[in-house]
Amino acid sequence: MLLRKAQEYRQRYGVELRVVSITDITGTAHSQDGIDLKLALERCRRGVIDYPGAEEMSGVDAIREIEAELVVEATPSNIKNGEPGMSHMLESFRAGKHVVTSNKGPLALEYWKLVQEAERRGVEFRFEASVGGAMPVINLARETLSGDRIVGIEGILNGTTNYILTRMTTEGTSYETVLREAQELGYAEADPTYDIEGIDTASKLVILANAVMGMRARFGDVKVRGITRITPEAVRLAKERGYVIKLIGEVRDSRLEVAPRLVPESHPLNVGGALNVAMLECDVAGRITVIGKGAGAIETQSAILSDIISIARRCGG
Repeated sequence: MLLRKAQEYRQRYGVELRVVSITDITGTAHSQDGIDLKLALERCRRGVIDYPGAEEMSGVDAIREIEAELVVEATPSNIKNGEPGMSHMLESFRAGKHVVTSNKGPLALEYWKLVQEAERRGVEFRFEASVGGAMPVINLARETLSGDRIVGIEGILNGTTNYILTRMTTEGTSYETVLREAQELGYAEADPTYDIEGIDTASKLVILANAVMGMRARFGDVKVRGITRITPEAVRLAKERGYVIKLIGEVRDSRLEVAPRLVPESHPLNVGGALNVAMLECDVAGRITVIGKGAGAIETQSAILSDIISIARRCGG
């Protein structure tokens, strides 16, 4: 997306973005003159850094040694210890580099440690892509609604489980059948545990509780129940009574919970497919509802680029 949008950003915002390094588990490609992104995409499609001059250099070493202003940290979320994302972020802060991330794990485990380290080092730390994909819930709450106090948040924060429950509702299909189809379509991973057990939603809820409501929450504070025990019969009975079953994450009065709930068919939280929705309860503005695509590479890229542009504009391009 950056390859396609770079000229537009230059014209609209006066922001010149240059990628000087790309790292994955196989090594690091770098060029201080700027990596040829078209060539990099062509050469890296097989999952290997096969770019001219690429070398065996870890992410931490690349952050430490390669001159750059901003690091995009997009390794998979690890809710057990936050690694390797945690080390990447902390090393970036120590090196005086801004960080934009989509990685939920470190934020769900050590949000305040990361935020305070970034502040201490005088760098920007943004993570809109960690919750809701392209749905701008964090920036909306912290910037547009900065005159309000957010007193409660509830929503559907996982597209995979919402897709499964929507299909079960509209077609009466079993959980196991829909899960297999979701995996075939790419909505669910080969190991869907994080999604279906509510772990992904719980991680995002912790991030929102801390970033939007100023709580001191950790992943272990969330009461979590997933969707694996929901039967077609339960879905049918709910539908007959004018309800749908949704996996809802809610934070209110220091209580954090993720669980399947009955939602009235006419309620704003009743969104279908792989959509996400977040309802913010504000002390002045009342309830504000945001709906958008929460999963997928394009949505994540959109949120990451939004954060990069914000930092570039704030720090003088």
